[in-house]
Amino acid sequence: MILTVTPNAALDVTYTVDSLVPDEVHRVSAVRQRAGGKGINVARVLYALGADTRAVALAGGATGSAVAQELAASGVPAELVPIAGETRRTTTVLSSDDHAVTLFNEPGPVITAGEWAALAAAAARHRPEVLVCSGSLPPGAPPDAYAQLASAGIPTVLDTSGDALLAGLAGRPAVVKPNARELFEATGIRDVEAAAAELRKAGAGAVVVSLGRDGLLAVTAAGTWHAAPPAELSGNATGAGDAAVAGIALGICRHEPWPQVLRRAVALSGAAVLGPLAGDVDLPHYHREHHRVAVRARAS
Repeated sequence: MILTVTPNAALDVTYTVDSLVPDEVHRVSAVRQRAGGKGINVARVLYALGADTRAVALAGGATGSAVAQELAASGVPAELVPIAGETRRTTTVLSSDDHAVTLFNEPGPVITAGEWAALAAAAARHRPEVLVCSGSLPPGAPPDAYAQLASAGIPTVLDTSGDALLAGLAGRPAVVKPNARELFEATGIRDVEAAAAELRKAGAGAVVVSLGRDGLLAVTAAGTWHAAPPAELSGNATGAGDAAVAGIALGICRHEPWPQVLRRAVALSGAAVLGPLAGDVDLPHYHREHHRVAVRARAS
């Protein structure tokens, strides 16, 4: 079983407009909302693939109730740990004319030490084969929150940024998955392979870097690989990284070699771009394009 932990869950609200123009009034053609936060998105993708998964997250207030109701309706297995604060909302604006995506992410409610302990205890009860720790930490969470979870001896995929990423390395996660900007911010090194090597020295077993339209670069103990999608896609890229994490976690769970892991992760990432909301994947596209992903070894 793959367990995802989302300390800073959200209710994702998505607006679709013809175009986004500053200082103008916009007519919204579609409004959709669903339970979100990076770990919940990962679990949603795994559930769509038929994998054994469960999401654990913090949720509170009326917004937290809406998150719980949507998860129950979707069928995604989840355990929501109650908090006193109000679960945050995130707002995504999709521009139909140019496929631009604009995000507004609230910081999240302040949590107590007891609420964090309850989340950690809930995660520990499930004893998964692979643990996924995703997203930002809410105010009040311990700085080494992800290191605490990763140090349980379970192969862990860590997808976060900034201080949470750097502190999380102390837990020696099996994989960390920053994008190129997050990698630079964490290390100050612009060369992607050199920066990834620094994160490995600091405790990461492997580093898989999202390169946007150029795919993924994996720097691992077994070698370095670049995986590229077969074609450039237009759509909503908000959940593409989460879909890639789902593919990585599934590959680790199945003990697959890195080229196979990366092929699935890139194909799922592209399938997520074609999905209407974060956490959705176009499964026919995934199955059709999976074997067309080019994976090439890089000289070390």
